[in-house]
Amino acid sequence: MAFAINEINRNPSILPNVTLGYNLHDNCYSLGVAFRAALSMVSGREEQFTLDESCVGSPPVLGIVGDDSSTNSIAISSILGLYRVPMVSYYATCSCLSDRNKFPSFFRTVPSGAFQVRAMLQIMRRFGWTWTGMLFTDDAYGRDAARSFQSELAQSGLGCLAYVEVLPWDNDPAELQRIVTAMKTSTARVVIAFVYGRYMVNLMEEVVKQNVKGVQWIADLGWVTDPNFQTPRLMPYLAGTLGVAVRQGEIAGLKDFLLKIHPDNDPDNRHENTIVRTFWENAFGCKFAPLPSGWVDAGGGVCTGQENLGTAETTLLDVSELRLEYNVYKAVYALAHALHDMLQCVPGRGPFTGHRCASLQTIQPWQLMYYLEKINFTTSFGDRVSFDENGDPIPIYDVMNWAWLPDGSTYVQNVGVVKKSAHGDEELIVHEDRIFWNFESTKAPQSVCSESCSSGTRVARRKGEPVCCFDCIACSEGEISNETDSTECTTCPEDFWSSPQRDHCVPKSMEFLSYHEALGISLTTISLLGTFTCAIVLGIFIYHRSTPMVRANNSELSFLLLLSLKLCFLCSLLFIGRPKLWTCQLRHAAFGISFVLCVSCILVKTMVVLAVFKASKPGGADIMKWFGAMQQRGTVLVLTFIQAIICTAWLVSASPTPHKNTQYHSDKIVYECAVGSTVGFAVLLGYIGLLALLSFLLAFMARNLPDNFNEAKLITFSMLIFCAVWIAFIPAYISSPGKYADVVEVFAILASSFGLLIALFGPKCYTILLRPERNTKKSIMGR
Repeated sequence: MAFAINEINRNPSILPNVTLGYNLHDNCYSLGVAFRAALSMVSGREEQFTLDESCVGSPPVLGIVGDDSSTNSIAISSILGLYRVPMVSYYATCSCLSDRNKFPSFFRTVPSGAFQVRAMLQIMRRFGWTWTGMLFTDDAYGRDAARSFQSELAQSGLGCLAYVEVLPWDNDPAELQRIVTAMKTSTARVVIAFVYGRYMVNLMEEVVKQNVKGVQWIADLGWVTDPNFQTPRLMPYLAGTLGVAVRQGEIAGLKDFLLKIHPDNDPDNRHENTIVRTFWENAFGCKFAPLPSGWVDAGGGVCTGQENLGTAETTLLDVSELRLEYNVYKAVYALAHALHDMLQCVPGRGPFTGHRCASLQTIQPWQLMYYLEKINFTTSFGDRVSFDENGDPIPIYDVMNWAWLPDGSTYVQNVGVVKKSAHGDEELIVHEDRIFWNFESTKAPQSVCSESCSSGTRVARRKGEPVCCFDCIACSEGEISNETDSTECTTCPEDFWSSPQRDHCVPKSMEFLSYHEALGISLTTISLLGTFTCAIVLGIFIYHRSTPMVRANNSELSFLLLLSLKLCFLCSLLFIGRPKLWTCQLRHAAFGISFVLCVSCILVKTMVVLAVFKASKPGGADIMKWFGAMQQRGTVLVLTFIQAIICTAWLVSASPTPHKNTQYHSDKIVYECAVGSTVGFAVLLGYIGLLALLSFLLAFMARNLPDNFNEAKLITFSMLIFCAVWIAFIPAYISSPGKYADVVEVFAILASSFGLLIALFGPKCYTILLRPERNTKKSIMGR
């Protein structure tokens, strides 16, 4: 402060013809001392100063630089604010001091504690630390920092606190032992400490005592650059510490200024001379006269004033790490620039009532505060200094790391910066390759309560534990999560299913009776085999059409029956392959009409057999006129036409359509033909069943007619097979899911078709081909 004021007084470009004075008070780490000192300065009750013959009295105090303690600053500024006396602190970080209603005249050159908290959260985010412990002191600064950190942590969702401990004021050993034991037993490997250095000393003694290693410390402003902790005894525990520190700056000429300090420089300034003499005694380990009793006998030296500061071993002459000092420097210049701007006011254009300007002779502190709010200048180091509406500066922190070299030497290195970005957020720039980690892996430690849940799982909170402690539960079938630490699984769309890893949705497999699978190939082969067999039988009958075996019982109906059987075999192919609208509409219509045509031919053949034997009896000659060739064709046509009408009505009213069924399998889509109308399908089957039952009954009645080759027996047997197949088909069809319903229907079609083909035409082909001697009218008639 003395250097800054001296530099300003020698600078003709700022406050020309004005000499600044100052008064220094030591707060002795006591609120009472600091409070009384501040009130005595602003109240004018300071001791009288005689500057020259025309200036006698208590000098006006226009502003105060300090205090460094948040607790002291709160108390002092609450009073100074009533009188609008500006107070510029260089180290009080409590975010509560940004409240302009309570502290209207408070300013500071150190960023608010709220920004410090957000800076630490950025470090946590960068290294993935979600499970941390927190220590703080029971004062205004510690309580405010802890409260702010907990609030910001909860809002950001970046992590949880494993424990929160308050360091005792009286350094109670039992309480410190309990706190360190909690740290040691906790799974959190990162500890954040909002603590002044003097409170950390006893804590670290207990840490050493319990040998608590493997902890990553995050230090606040209070001790991040404190050299008292960088000792060979503590570095095994504190090496690798990360933290945020006040922005470092350079003050040109400060070293030379300090080296010129001497107790005899200003003998008339008794107050300042006392401070210098105390410094001199501490620097050289000596005492000025009068000497304390027993001082010389105890081996103490006498200060002569001839000692050389250049050879003194004191950290007070080290200007390589100017942090708090740089903030003091900026605070003094802020007040000086405000006073300079005030004196540049043009009369008649001032900011006060009546456009008046403030006068140096009658200046009031509130007038200086008006200009202090608007200052904007750049230091020689290149930092811009200004205050926002809350009296806070442009926020920026250096990120510090404690390095420990193999030779035992230590140093605190700058590894990054946290500053406010253009978007108003905190921006962390850190050089990870330069960070020293005090772990065997030489990498950033892991500090999580629970490992992240990978894709395909969701977070399941543990009851009664912090949100960072959870279990990972695999997503259910049909659900996915494609993000880490997902709180819930997302259900896949209807046509999709979850992958085996449950991390993405895949299209459901489409299931239908395909030509490419073994079952489809087998059924297709059997269908074509049946069709080919029908063609061979038809060829045999055409070739032997003039023989009695073929001509018996209307060969035309036999040809038509073979043709209908061929259609029955072929219609089964409509049930194989990907369902389409036309195949769904055609399959049941073709099936129904083909089988009605087939059964109608069998029914007419049965009726003809009965009519022939009835006609052979007395009085039955007229019966054959009802069963001529035309009547037979007409009957088949009419019966088939009725089925065609049923099919048409079904297709028009409720046509079968392709349908994606997801009810059978959750991971598959069964592509099937919805029948549209169950009633239509039942009527179609019922009509076929009615004709088949009628044919069976008529054939059964004619089974014992006197013929060597009684076709009624063959029809009875064939209808028995046909009815058995289709009776068994109904429950099997209803209970079969998906494509297997089509398999059952195709199997019923093929089984019944083969049953009819073999039962009706097998014996005839056997006789025609292998027993031609029986293929005579005489043999057939049983004569």
